[in-house]
Amino acid sequence: MEQLNGEARDRLIRWLRRRMEEYGITEEALAASVMADRQAEREVLYRDAYGNTWDGHGDLPDWLRRAVAAGQHVEHFRIGG
Repeated sequence: MEQLNGEARDRLIRWLRRRMEEYGITEEALAASVMADRQAEREVLYRDAYGNTWDGHGDLPDWLRRAVAAGQHVEHFRIGG
């Protein structure tokens, strides 16, 4: 995506500020939400040749479950080390 600058950026900021005011969203609440999202992002630990990924938390995703059922070992898909 292109970086916004100039008038397009200013219009977007005005639009966002209006929506925040309309829905009662404070800058503090927005900043806290962005920080929580960043902390919730986990490093990808497993990837297949089609670009499917898994962070290793929770149940196996369908793509990995199918591979294991077909005889592959989970560690075959581990990234790095």
